[in-house]
This record gives sequence, C-alpha cells and structure tokens, in this order.
Amino acid sequence: MGKKVTVVGAGFYGSTTAQRLAEYDVFDEVVLTDIVEGKPEGIALDMNQSRTIEGFETKVVGATTDNEGNGYEKTAGSDVIVITAGLPRKPGMSRMDLLEVNARIVRGVTENLVKHSPNAVIIVVSNPLDEMTALAQLASGFPKNRVLGQAGMLDTARFTNFVAEELQVPVKSVTTLTLGSHGDTMVPVPSQSSVDGKPLADLLPADKVEELVTKTRNGGAEIVALLKTGSAYYAPSAAAARMAKAVAEDSGAVMPVCAWVDGEYGISGVYLGVNAQIGAEGVKKVVETPLQDDELANLKEAAEAVRAKQADVAGL
Repeated sequence: MGKKVTVVGAGFYGSTTAQRLAEYDVFDEVVLTDIVEGKPEGIALDMNQSRTIEGFETKVVGATTDNEGNGYEKTAGSDVIVITAGLPRKPGMSRMDLLEVNARIVRGVTENLVKHSPNAVIIVVSNPLDEMTALAQLASGFPKNRVLGQAGMLDTARFTNFVAEELQVPVKSVTTLTLGSHGDTMVPVPSQSSVDGKPLADLLPADKVEELVTKTRNGGAEIVALLKTGSAYYAPSAAAARMAKAVAEDSGAVMPVCAWVDGEYGISGVYLGVNAQIGAEGVKKVVETPLQDDELANLKEAAEAVRAKQADVAGL
C-alpha cells in the first residue's frame, strides 16, 4: 500500500479501470478525474460504498477538472497515471480519425498532470494509441521509459480468446502474442502462439490461423459496430489496470505494450507494440521475441507506418 494512481476520464473505460484498480487493493488511493462537473465525485462515492461488499480498503476520490488546470491538485503525488481521456470511435471510424481532437485533449491533460506528479509513470490508452503515447511523452518531458501505451495487452487478449473459442479450450491453456501498432499494421504473431505448449500451426490450418489474425485486427471495430455508440471497455480496462498494477508492485512482469524502441529488432526511434518488462520506472527493458522473417518484416512495416504519424503529433 502507500501508492496512488490517477485515472483520467470517467467514461465507461476510465470508471471501469478505476474500479478494477480499487478492487486490487494495492493502492491507498485511486483518483478519478473528468471535466463533467460532479461525475467523477458521484462515481467515486458509489465505488467507495462497494468496499464493504467486495472487501477492499482502497479509497476512490473524484475530481472535476478543467482546461485551466483546476482540480488537478487532487492528483498530486500519483505514482501511476492512466489517461483514458478522449473521444471514442463511432461505427465506420478508424482510430486515426480521432487524431487531432484527441491530441488536443491528451496534450492538455498531460501538461496539467505532470505539474503535480513529476515522478509518475504514464499509461496512455487514448486513441490513436501509438501516436497519443508519443504525444504524452513529448508533452510531459518524461524519460521515454516512464511513458507507455496499452494496446498489445488488449490485442493479445483478443487473439487468445479467439483461439480458445475456435479450439474449444480454456483460455488459460492458450498463449498468443500481438505486436506492432494498435491499428491496421497490428502484428499478431502465430509463431509464438500455442495451446498447452503445442504450436498453433500444429492445431489449425494456415488459412484458419490467418482468419483469426484478421479477426484480431478487427476486434475493436467489430465491437464498435455492434454497440453503435461507444467502444470496448471491459477488456481494455482489464489490460490497463494490469499494467498499472505491475508498475505499482514493481513486478517485472513481461507484457506486450506500446514502448519506446531503440535498436531492438533493428528498429529505432519510435513507440511501437513490443514485449517489455514492466516495473516501478515503467519499462525496464524491451524483451525481443524470436520472430519469423515475415513477422519481423511486418513489425518493421508497422514501425515505419506509425513513425510518420508520431512525427505529425509533435506539432499538435
């Protein structure tokens, strides 16, 4: 205990993330912020009243904030900051369609947050994810290891679920991996995927594996199309919360995240989805995973695709 985490944005994603973090009972305090007056305070009050039922002691604090920086004082001294603020996708929208509007939001909240928590680790979940992670690092001025994005955890979870459903096996028996961008150049890695230790390629034909890869790439869009308003938040919040927990506990857990890559896989100078060891300082190190030639080529292609967009956000 003794740790403090702030979740920015009290929409479905942010509030669900805050609830998960509180129920872990590894933080003294979870601060939930939003620009809608009274919303974070009301949600915090509701969550606190669930403590006796679920048996956790973490206190949830709500804070209404504004663009001038008012209200952010309640976030002071945060060890971890999870930024969910921004507009969600609507049916037919790509993550890149959100670039300019969410860039303004992410830059503003980041600048206000770091004034009060200069030693925090920032976890970005706002879309488009890779670009918003790069922007948050620029806006914060933090070392690159202390700013990371949540994407690979979610995409890998989707891949794992689809494999488990296809083979009718428990999800805990399935291991998969997804690297690259959180978008069209996502790189699911079948060569590192297995069921009870058996290679996925031995259990499914190549065309079926490719079908599951495509389904993984389109996992978020499928949910957006079904919901019609809003986007996924149960699985994404679980992924973000696990990352924040790994930071708070300095666990050293290896997770697929959006991290700064500087030489690994022959790629340098870009935020990209890779396996990384997570701890109190954010990314301890990028963990290179053996890839087949086509998978490595796809990862390099993803790096160049997001590199150009990340350069664009510097001026937003």
